[in-house]
Amino acid sequence: MSEKSPSRYTITAALPYTNGPIHIGHLAGVYVPADIYSRYQRLQGNDVAFICGSDEHGAAIPMKAKKEGVSPKDIIDKYHSIIKRSFEDFGISFDNYSRTSAPIHHETASGFFKKLHAQGDFIEETNEQLFDAEAQQFLADRFVTGTCPRCGYEEAYGDQCENCGSSLNATDLINPKSTISGAIPTLKKTKHWFLPLDNYEGFLKKWILEDHKNDWKPNVYGQCKSWIDEGLKPRAVTRDLDWGIPVPVEGGEGKVLYVWFDAPIGYISSTKEWAAREGKDWEPYWKEENTKMLHFIGKDNIVFHCIIFPSMLKAHGEFILPENVPANEFLNLEGNKLSTSKNWAVWLHEYLVDFPEMQDVLRYTLTANAPETKDNDFTWKDFQARNNNELVAIFGNFINRVAVLTHKYYDGEVPLPSNLTAVDKETLSQMQKFPGIISNSLERYRFREASQELLNLARLGNKYLADEEPWKLIKTDEGRTKTVMFVALQIAAALAVLSEPFLPFTAAKLKTILAITSSTVEMSWNNVAQKETLLPSGHVIRKSELLFRKVEDQEVETQLAKLEATKKANAQMNKETTPQKETITFDDFSKLDIRVGTIVEAEKMPKANKLLVLKVDTGLDVRTIVSGIAESFKPEEIVGKQVTVLVNLAPRKLRGVESEGMILMTENAEGKLVFVNPDKNMETVIKNGAAIN
Repeated sequence: MSEKSPSRYTITAALPYTNGPIHIGHLAGVYVPADIYSRYQRLQGNDVAFICGSDEHGAAIPMKAKKEGVSPKDIIDKYHSIIKRSFEDFGISFDNYSRTSAPIHHETASGFFKKLHAQGDFIEETNEQLFDAEAQQFLADRFVTGTCPRCGYEEAYGDQCENCGSSLNATDLINPKSTISGAIPTLKKTKHWFLPLDNYEGFLKKWILEDHKNDWKPNVYGQCKSWIDEGLKPRAVTRDLDWGIPVPVEGGEGKVLYVWFDAPIGYISSTKEWAAREGKDWEPYWKEENTKMLHFIGKDNIVFHCIIFPSMLKAHGEFILPENVPANEFLNLEGNKLSTSKNWAVWLHEYLVDFPEMQDVLRYTLTANAPETKDNDFTWKDFQARNNNELVAIFGNFINRVAVLTHKYYDGEVPLPSNLTAVDKETLSQMQKFPGIISNSLERYRFREASQELLNLARLGNKYLADEEPWKLIKTDEGRTKTVMFVALQIAAALAVLSEPFLPFTAAKLKTILAITSSTVEMSWNNVAQKETLLPSGHVIRKSELLFRKVEDQEVETQLAKLEATKKANAQMNKETTPQKETITFDDFSKLDIRVGTIVEAEKMPKANKLLVLKVDTGLDVRTIVSGIAESFKPEEIVGKQVTVLVNLAPRKLRGVESEGMILMTENAEGKLVFVNPDKNMETVIKNGAAIN
């Protein structure tokens, strides 16, 4: 791209996969930073196409459909709707949100494949792929799990290891297993089309390793360099699968385009859809050199967006390349990796049930703690602190004081200032620097830094009010008070504009309070930097309303309790169950003599950590039973407790003590050892499955 400012911006956000809803990791890694940048560019008056859509093909969709007993279309329709609604609820301002099941996408992706095929850009090869003999089908990437050859993670998928982020081929896996039948797959020959990435090594070395050595994020550059240095290999662009875009050339029957070939083309088809609706020409946004293109993604998508998709675009020959791919690292939750399958997440649609109208608090927390250079951790305590100590105490407090005092002293009218002092001029001068300061951070994709600079503007306002004390000054110098309030109102107006990319719902509320509309007061990013007066004297603002509320301790405890319940449920689900023993007959069962007894004495077995020696009154006699429960119960805790006893078990010596029976035990949901007890104190003999009192 030339040194001049771009004529337009094409900004894409990774297509979310429609096999589940959106959680905070998605928001922090991709969609909030992309939205902040897009809103910021619009406030600069730039031509922006902010593009996204649902990724609805690939093996995971039919996998989930099979598990839930529905069709793949049912799955994509369900989650497309949930995801789209979540984005709308959190103010993600896409210019177009499409889906890869749309006819325009099928047409675009098929046309792209056919052009590369006609140009001879593919290699057609018959090779061996993993095949499930039990299910009688070739295994697409997500239908195979095994050990990652790079990090040793034992649950890696056939296309990617979610532990180390490495992109894989299914045949790379060690000890592969079919997720359909559990069988060990075999290798079977099949024909596919490959994009020879090795042909593009020279281009990628120049474009990434030389041209973007200094302006791409180190995590992105480093991963690309590692791949290129290892040497690139041909990559299959088709799969043996019945869900997806059919391979549109002869011999492609029963095959579809690989999801990682068709999904990034979804950016192009979504742009086409938007342009047709808006009466625009889509091509300049993808084909003209004076367009700045950016891909916002998570680190697990770096290879596809920086190696594979650019190679596809280069092969096609008509498209520009992205200027930057500012990928974020991963966000963890309370010290553990976010996981859709394990329900270890904060789901956006559930968050709004617990914290209605508090979208901006989550947006701010995720931005202030964004995983820009390393994996970061979201905690509910940090969420509470960011809200209470920053948004409420700094931003909200300043706005509330300004609005309340303006109504108290001047019935909401912006006062006419008298002569500005050096302090006033310096404060306004500092205010005018913030658009440039925040822009500098945003243009370098440092969203955390930018969010803190926004808060520094609110701090400037608070300090100015604290130093000038208009609530005291009003008693002695009304003229000076008017000037102080005038300056404070200018800072409030600046916050209304500069906060919009980060806190769009708050900015809208603040503009309502300050009565800022396009027809009354002109406001843009550059106005804040250049105009001496943002809110003129005589302008009337509305009464204050709280921008933020405090998050109470109990609310945090409720969220932590939810996660603890999830952790326990996962532990229970993952717990190994002892296989059922050999089936017995009713005659075998009828030999058991099970009775309710009472523990009358209990003591620890000498030199044995696990054993207790019990005296149990069975109703027949008082007998000695040795039980391995010493690590779960203290002797004094269980004296007098009613227990269920197998009384006709053959006696057995344990550490020299003869044990005459067995206490029946089990484990509860938490894995804790508990007695198998009667519902209430009773004298009961159970024989042959019937209770006899």
